[in-house]
Amino acid sequence: MDDIGAVRMTTQMLAVLSVMVAEPTGEWYGLELTQRAGLRPGTIYPILDRLLKAGWLDRRWEEINPVVEGRPQRRLYRLTGAGAPAARRALDEHLASLRRAGSRPPVAPRPRPGVA
Repeated sequence: MDDIGAVRMTTQMLAVLSVMVAEPTGEWYGLELTQRAGLRPGTIYPILDRLLKAGWLDRRWEEINPVVEGRPQRRLYRLTGAGAPAARRALDEHLASLRRAGSRPPVAPRPRPGVA
């Protein structure tokens, strides 16, 4: 498993991690993460692939019947046991660097619909 230094942090990567860390046991599909992180379509999958390769994420196919649901199965992503604390450290380090530079931290992600 790669350590935090092995994952290049970008603004987009930090946005995805902030969404996932807000609900560290949640499972997310690509379009949902794209919308919640405020990213443009097409940017999410390279980010998810880098996090998968680093061991920060697991993925699985959603267990649904596409005919019954009327839509294709989704790939679901979740933080691993090692990925959740690594993501939190990355976000904490980013916020600390913003504070040192005198910048304001980004706005926290909105809660997921239907989640209390």
